[in-house]
Amino acid sequence: MEDNKLAVGLDIGTTKIVAMIGRKNEYGKIEVVGIGKAKSLGVKRGVVSNITQTIHSIQQAVDEAESVSGIKIEEVVVGIAGQHIRSLHHSDYITRNNADEVIDEDDIEDLVNQVHKLVMLPGEEIIHVLPQEFKVDSQADIKEPIGMYGGRLEANFHVVVGQVSSIRNIGRCVKSANLGLSEITLEPLASASAVLSQEEKEAGVALIDIGGGTTDLAIFKDGIIRHTAVIPFGGNVITDDIKEGCSIIEKQAELLKIKFGSAWPGENKETEIVSIPGLRGREPKEITLKNLSKIIHARVQEIIEHVYLEIKNYGHETAKGKLIAGIVLTGGGSQLKHLRQLVEYITGMDARIGFPNEHLAGDSDEGLSSPSYATAVGLLMEGLEKDIKLEEIEEIVDEIITDANETEQRTEEIEPIVVEKPKPKKKSFFEKFTEGLKDFLDNAE
Repeated sequence: MEDNKLAVGLDIGTTKIVAMIGRKNEYGKIEVVGIGKAKSLGVKRGVVSNITQTIHSIQQAVDEAESVSGIKIEEVVVGIAGQHIRSLHHSDYITRNNADEVIDEDDIEDLVNQVHKLVMLPGEEIIHVLPQEFKVDSQADIKEPIGMYGGRLEANFHVVVGQVSSIRNIGRCVKSANLGLSEITLEPLASASAVLSQEEKEAGVALIDIGGGTTDLAIFKDGIIRHTAVIPFGGNVITDDIKEGCSIIEKQAELLKIKFGSAWPGENKETEIVSIPGLRGREPKEITLKNLSKIIHARVQEIIEHVYLEIKNYGHETAKGKLIAGIVLTGGGSQLKHLRQLVEYITGMDARIGFPNEHLAGDSDEGLSSPSYATAVGLLMEGLEKDIKLEEIEEIVDEIITDANETEQRTEEIEPIVVEKPKPKKKSFFEKFTEGLKDFLDNAE
């Protein structure tokens, strides 16, 4: 594998836009060669609300990453989130024409394509179709049906649905910033690849990514994604509450939250007071830290209860669905003091803060392993993985052709061997969808 394969993750968030350029080092870890971030002005709750401002912010982040790394960015992997994302469960089956042949990838693709024909609400489009367990004839709970015999192939699917217009708007912003779109991924899935270990995914775990405008949830069990949800509020509503409750400006509210904020009111004494300079010519304001943490506690509790409801809806309380590894918190909002304790108290589940440092090279900058970069690191990993898969296919083809040529030289008198190139890996629906989106954007005036 070549050393210099680079990929770029672009995380278009509500509070910030991050562009991260990286490659894999010889140990397979990710080496970040450049990072740029810009304040995100045109995004509300994970959805683009002002195209011009978003394009400007994307360009700012990309320019910064380019000047740090000295590399020109051409293509990016983009994350999609926002309040329009929902997920549903669906079972479908196909009856195979010939039960005497083994099930192959074509059968699974037929089944997945059938799910894509599901009728959605107007303006909605299927983003991901993720097979869970398969059932062949009457044998249930099969993880990998390829190579088995059977007449009826059935599967449970986790289907992620989003609004066409929102997805196109993101595509339009990226394209207008003179960038190519190599892939679109659901943000909770990207964050999950960055901070969760394989053991956690097997045991059962809920990843909660608390961003500025949305809180994303991804639940894994037996190594398979089981549930995803996007809750339409995050760290910003906490800042808004502090702003209203203490009658101060947003900038001060954000600083208060980061420096003195705590999710646990019992922690602060009545006597701890912080003084905030008043607006021009006005008296400074005095705020007790106890009141501050009461405001934060009320709002954080609401966010956690919303998420816990989703976890219960998935079926955490059933014996089969129990999430043994508990909860992993990530995203900028997870850095709030005493949040972990509050989450454990409300849900009764074990919790830890997820840092995206597991996949980063050892000498990476400390700042990169902050939970607020989890999504960007995940998107970067996604881009690098994609390149590796393509390379592997090319290598296999080359090997087969070389072997065939050698064999041909050795056996002059035997009939020449016909070499078939292995079928390149079928495009996932998502790649087709991304390509469709690219075509749409190219044709749009």
